[in-house]
Amino acid sequence: MADALRTTPDGIELRIRLTPRASADRIDGAQAASDGTPHLAARVRAVPEKGKANQALERLVANWIGAPPSQVRVTGGETARIKTVTVSGEATTLAARARALLAG
Repeated sequence: MADALRTTPDGIELRIRLTPRASADRIDGAQAASDGTPHLAARVRAVPEKGKANQALERLVANWIGAPPSQVRVTGGETARIKTVTVSGEATTLAARARALLAG
């Protein structure tokens, strides 16, 4: 998961592969693309129209990591399946929390 999570001066960035129109909203954990690029896999029930799936992903990540929704934004890949999600806050704490959640 090392490359799926990156710390920044303002928080962390997560690389997430989003699947819309799923049966439930959830984060499935760390995975790798066919080219070996690591990412987190997430599913949302929302449809990919007018930013609805991105908004659902922001809410999902906020709930998952325990951050206020106002601190979570899709900052890259808005129309792609692979997205960059930025979580603002204290980077060390957020990164540790994300790693702990993925570990288990």
